[in-house]
Amino acid sequence: MPRKKKKTLTKRQKAILDFIRSFLTENGFPPTVREIGEAVSISSTSVVSYNLNRLVERGHLLREKELSRGLRLTSDIPSLSSRVGFTRIPMAGPIVAGEPVEIGESVFDEEDAIELSNDLLAHHDDLFALKVRGDSMIDAMVSDGDIVVMRPQKEARDGEMIAAWLTDRDETTLKYFYHEGGRIRLQPANPTMDPIFVDPSVVQVQGKVLLVVRQIN
Repeated sequence: MPRKKKKTLTKRQKAILDFIRSFLTENGFPPTVREIGEAVSISSTSVVSYNLNRLVERGHLLREKELSRGLRLTSDIPSLSSRVGFTRIPMAGPIVAGEPVEIGESVFDEEDAIELSNDLLAHHDDLFALKVRGDSMIDAMVSDGDIVVMRPQKEARDGEMIAAWLTDRDETTLKYFYHEGGRIRLQPANPTMDPIFVDPSVVQVQGKVLLVVRQIN
């Protein structure tokens, strides 16, 4: 499974993590959401759950939501990067699999990354990852929330799934690429959505999809 590099925590998240750690040390099993809330003075279980999800996203916890005591500290699990045969791939930002949207400030920073086994990757250098938003590529098994691992390239062949920057709109999108006469067709993999036709002069290919990391909730 890919894991994100840890980021700075809020005071509340630190308190939750400290309580989980001490509870595990004392009892040998993790606390429930309600026990965490009582310990850190949070009355709403949904607020506790929100912060647990942030701790999972930031690489501090593993969580099995169907279990009342389904928490596990990742510090108890050997880091992938400490073992030979894994590649660290930086998260470059989001990519839209739907109508292209204006480029905004990325929700990711330079420390964000996923780690994947080299067995999954034929090419290991200069890769980057993007988090998918939207469902226009759903028939290509790329869903909202998935992560696509990209190889940088400036040109594309027909049928390749690429990240394209449309310079006239300052927008990005994830689509299949096709030359079609004097224009480019950016084709979704969703029968309910129409292709995007643009002039070649306004399309800048950013990279080709090599691998999709499915996000299972």
